[in-house]
Amino acid sequence: MKRIVISGGAGFIGSHLCERLLREGHNVVCLDNYFTGCRENIEHLLDDPNFELVEHDLIDPYHTEADEIYNLACPASPVYYQHDPIKTIKTSVLGAIHMLGMAKRNGARILQASTSEVYGDPQVHPQPESYWGNVNPIGLRACYDEGKRCAESLFFSYRMQHGLNVKIIRIFNTYGPKMNLEDGRVVSNFIVQALLGRPITIYGDGSQTRSFQYVDDLIEGMVRMMASPDDFLGPVNIGNPGEFTMLELAGLVIGLTGSGSHIEFKPLPEDDPHQRRPDITLAREHLGGWQPTVQLEEGLRKTIAYFEELLRKHGVRA
Repeated sequence: MKRIVISGGAGFIGSHLCERLLREGHNVVCLDNYFTGCRENIEHLLDDPNFELVEHDLIDPYHTEADEIYNLACPASPVYYQHDPIKTIKTSVLGAIHMLGMAKRNGARILQASTSEVYGDPQVHPQPESYWGNVNPIGLRACYDEGKRCAESLFFSYRMQHGLNVKIIRIFNTYGPKMNLEDGRVVSNFIVQALLGRPITIYGDGSQTRSFQYVDDLIEGMVRMMASPDDFLGPVNIGNPGEFTMLELAGLVIGLTGSGSHIEFKPLPEDDPHQRRPDITLAREHLGGWQPTVQLEEGLRKTIAYFEELLRKHGVRA
């Protein structure tokens, strides 16, 4: 049994990771301030003697024993990370410093959940880890993009200066159960709008592309990365290389929900990437042949079923 700390453990991805590590028999400490995380996501775990929930904001230090640390804390949706951009930067940078300090004190292995947003609006397609990116450092998205880029730099600096056992993954668009109803990301937006019969909001002309991975595939990649040899630090892309336009995604969601929603076009937000697709060669080579196994239609069906139940629970007719 390992003692594993997960910052952002009550969030969409973090809660799935908590479940996975508890199933494997580990002791899990979940840190979350509930800014975007939700107690409901992990409430069913509270009776597990191997699970500990701590309400904590990562911009402040936290001390506990740990064998492994997953640093996931940071709002990932533009709606949330642009709400308080200074706090977003603090969470990424100070949060990384505090978790790295914990790893140093404990001699623990630590994984940073970075993001495909470090590539900005890419001029290389698909995006390999060797690409340095095309990021606007003073744009609306910079608080998240640059915060994550700085966190990566901190992880490598702690490795070089203190010999820490660090791991870095870059997460591409991920979806699945436990996403927030008002998450603000495209998959949850489209599904909720379709289920409620509202217009499907597409920003721009809908030709921009994204690659969507189901949350189970991400969790498998994260666990494999944490268990990878010490000399493989990353960064490594964890995403699904299947590429879809926003119009294709909207059409698929409308079809799977049987919705009568129509599509409504709005102006493209500042610095919104036009293309996004991971090159997962490194993940295949270094993570035991890891690659996504859940295709988009299958994952959307599971996610739609989750949102139908969530809407019923909140008294909203889907």
